[in-house]
Amino acid sequence: MVIFAAVIAALAGFILVLLLTVYIQHMRRMNIFYRMRRHHIIASGQASEQTYWFDSLRRLLSKAASPLAEQGPIHALDFRMRQAGIPLLGGEFLILLSGFGLAVGLLTWMLTLEVGMAMLMGVMAAAVIWGFVSWRIYRRRNAFTEQLGDCLTTIANALRAGYSFPQAVGVVSREMEPPIRDEFAQVSRELAMSVPLEAALEAMGRRVGSGDLDLVITAVLIQREVGGNLAQILDSISDTIHERIRMKREIFTLTAQGRLSAGLLLILPFILALFLYVFNREQLILLVTDPIGRMALLVSLILEVIGYVVIQRIVHIDV
Repeated sequence: MVIFAAVIAALAGFILVLLLTVYIQHMRRMNIFYRMRRHHIIASGQASEQTYWFDSLRRLLSKAASPLAEQGPIHALDFRMRQAGIPLLGGEFLILLSGFGLAVGLLTWMLTLEVGMAMLMGVMAAAVIWGFVSWRIYRRRNAFTEQLGDCLTTIANALRAGYSFPQAVGVVSREMEPPIRDEFAQVSRELAMSVPLEAALEAMGRRVGSGDLDLVITAVLIQREVGGNLAQILDSISDTIHERIRMKREIFTLTAQGRLSAGLLLILPFILALFLYVFNREQLILLVTDPIGRMALLVSLILEVIGYVVIQRIVHIDV
């Protein structure tokens, strides 16, 4: 049984490392094949830019995830993958998440022979991957906002040069860097497939989830209804966004001490526990073996979380 578990864990670890390696190489390549695969217009292997191994692995994931494709939560997970810029469908990601949690659980069981600990570590591993996706969404949204001011300047200059708004969107999709290039390229492709401009822009707004982008989309749609100088409007919004970004950076600098305090608040107990483990192990073990000690650890953990949340609320200032 142990040998079988070791083989399964090794296979799962190999697949995870392979996927992670290929994903790092292709993390910027979100394109039309994602949408076409989601609606089964093409097979996943037709994305010629992907490597052979990545195609093979994704075909296997697609087959494993096909029974889940029509489930409601999977559609929401598809959307979350698009927000994070991860070139996987929701069902494929769910299969990977489950496989990773199972591999970590099996490895923990082989090392400790405790089922409860194995289950706990498997769940924690899956939670870490889910947290990574949330972090990817947050970082991608911030990167998009950082680029938005320059993007609006590019569109405004293109409009002054005689381009139409869809043509200006095409300029952004060719000239700028990801992630804003990927999102505007998606809008350009949807316009080429006769999707109304309003629907394409609103879909991009839902994917990105940026308040600044919502302001831009609202301005563009209002201008299409009532008229006006769109280039001048975009220049004004661009100046506003640049000023907001400058203020955010200044606030980020001024609140650095508070954020550092929050980080120290989290890691200091663990450093102290390591110090006690090295120099006074009996006193540390007492906190684990004694019921009062376990209660003290629980209360300390709760107070740590409360303190961290309070500090984050203090240093986080909306602009």
